[in-house]
Amino acid sequence: MRIFTKKLPHPDLPAEEKAQLLQNSEYQERMVESTFLYLTLDLPTAPLYKDEKEQLIIPQVPLFSILAKFNGSTEKEYKTYKENFLKRFQLTRLPPYLIFCIKRFTKNNFFVEKNPTIVNFPITNVDLREYLSEEVQAAHAHTTYDLIANIVHDGKPSEGSYRIHVLHHVSVPSPGGWGAAGTPRVTPAPPGSWQGTGKWYELQDLQVTDILPQMITLSEAYIQIWKRREEDETNQQQGA
Repeated sequence: MRIFTKKLPHPDLPAEEKAQLLQNSEYQERMVESTFLYLTLDLPTAPLYKDEKEQLIIPQVPLFSILAKFNGSTEKEYKTYKENFLKRFQLTRLPPYLIFCIKRFTKNNFFVEKNPTIVNFPITNVDLREYLSEEVQAAHAHTTYDLIANIVHDGKPSEGSYRIHVLHHVSVPSPGGWGAAGTPRVTPAPPGSWQGTGKWYELQDLQVTDILPQMITLSEAYIQIWKRREEDETNQQQGA
């Protein structure tokens, strides 16, 4: 991942002094390459006011809107105790699995707040090619992902509970060996061995129940795991 950072002058400074500071090398944009374990997706600020029925409005946001953070052009301001920065992010590699952490909790000096915004997302066929830098797009033949796990937080920040939605994944047979990207290929399962059903299940404590895929998108998703679709899986999807 590429992280572009630009230091900002203090907002209380006069305009002329700000303009002079922006000419210094300290305030020029810098780029660093960094690895990542997961991608943090920021939610828009939840509304503070109630609607005409005196009920709190629960906003909704598309997944691709909060993924725009990683398109290489969207800037966001980050504040520290002493300084302010503008940052933008761009992906340079798409791994076999991606973890999204949707930032629902914010902590201030007094308590932890939870953002109830619902993220609207498809559970299959999410193409992330546009979030790659142009020079590396050609090196990525497969950029489409399918959801395989979704962790949900219900209730208040201090009293809530967790549920998880898991796909009983069907392995697609392939010749075996190692792929071009250094990832192991799926080999055919021997007769009578375990095979996935392709169904979704909801787990909470010791309870396991079936769940329709349409119901997963209505939950307050917190952490998601996405699996990159490989060539064999893509062909199977197209054939279906």
